[in-house]
Amino acid sequence: MYNLRVGNVSKTCLVVDDSRVVRKVARRIAEELGFECSEAEDGQKAYDACRQSMPDAILLDWRMPVMDGMEFLTKLREMKNGKHPKVVFCTIESKPKNIQKAMKAGASEYIVKPFDSEVIKAKFTLAGLIPKE
Repeated sequence: MYNLRVGNVSKTCLVVDDSRVVRKVARRIAEELGFECSEAEDGQKAYDACRQSMPDAILLDWRMPVMDGMEFLTKLREMKNGKHPKVVFCTIESKPKNIQKAMKAGASEYIVKPFDSEVIKAKFTLAGLIPKE
């Protein structure tokens, strides 16, 4: 496990997915990587969570009820400190045009589901969230 503490503060990760199972799996992986995690089941709840406390990392699904991942990302980047979090899309959306759209909107990395701990670790490393080994 990585030591991601700055003083007494750990790096934080918000896991946003409408599937409870996906959230639990992604949360476990992020926690194994040293992040303190919270969860949201849609983009609106994620937006509200970010208004309360801006995370360092966001694992974000695209297709969700209430507010989808792209709408959330657009609104996030407009918020005060909204450019701070590294956003890693984690979705079934695999078309190159969707990946380009997400990256242009401000995503840091992109994962096509299904995922495992090695994929998340690699993308978090590429995004600068965890150090290279």
